[in-house]
Amino acid sequence: MKTIKLIFTVIILSTIFVSCSSDDDEMIVNPMEGFNLVTSFDANNHSIELYSKKNDFSIGYNEVYIRIKDMATKSYVSQSEISWMPMMHMTQMEHSCPKSTLTVTEDKTVSKGFLVFQMPGNADEYWDLTITYKINGEEFTTKKTIDVISPTDGKQKVNTFMGSDGTRYILTMTGPVDPKVAVNDFSAMLFKMENMMTFPVVENYKITVDPRMPSMGNHSSPNNEDLSYDGTSKMYNGKLSLTMTGYWKINLKLLNESQEVLKGEDVTTDNLESSLFFEIEF
Repeated sequence: MKTIKLIFTVIILSTIFVSCSSDDDEMIVNPMEGFNLVTSFDANNHSIELYSKKNDFSIGYNEVYIRIKDMATKSYVSQSEISWMPMMHMTQMEHSCPKSTLTVTEDKTVSKGFLVFQMPGNADEYWDLTITYKINGEEFTTKKTIDVISPTDGKQKVNTFMGSDGTRYILTMTGPVDPKVAVNDFSAMLFKMENMMTFPVVENYKITVDPRMPSMGNHSSPNNEDLSYDGTSKMYNGKLSLTMTGYWKINLKLLNESQEVLKGEDVTTDNLESSLFFEIEF
């Protein structure tokens, strides 16, 4: 009888142990599941990892996630203070690009931000990224050359231009990432170039939207909504109606707070496209 009780106790304990182990395994979640490791580099006995939904850094809007791993402990650093500075090294000059601050996400080992590259690198001109971070009050700095390419679909997702007010602007599309035959949420970000290093967000302007299909008689679509500024997201949001698959040119006009047109033209029978536009093909 004692033997039976002992066996029964062992079975119960084994079941509890296996159950706990299984629960622990399920609790181990990779916060970067579904993201691509775009680049990583070792410095200061740390591994700096940069992730994105994209496979590469490309011109236009890039949402980027950063993790820092302690090489000694093989564990990711929690709530480290991180800042970054992208720099384009051209043959005659250097400049930066629009960027966000980095904020810690719900997973305390992951920081999130965005970079808006205006141009790709080439054999003679290249981008690098300086990352400065603090761990337990100690500051570290490292720099890495990064590859920035043109979009793989070859479509225009960013405009760099001089407005009629003499200000240089950068307008980049942020969505839709996966366009559909539907009325899509449409978003963009607008920056102005104060100098080679500073690109503040431009607020409270307006961007009109006129999508056209050049291969189909340059027809438009119903139920589009112009882009207006949202102070919470710091983006310009509207609606983009895509009535069929294929190539679309999204003709745009940029208006300031006084409703003066700074860039772009109306599409008419005599003028088939605006000088300010995005492109989508799906």
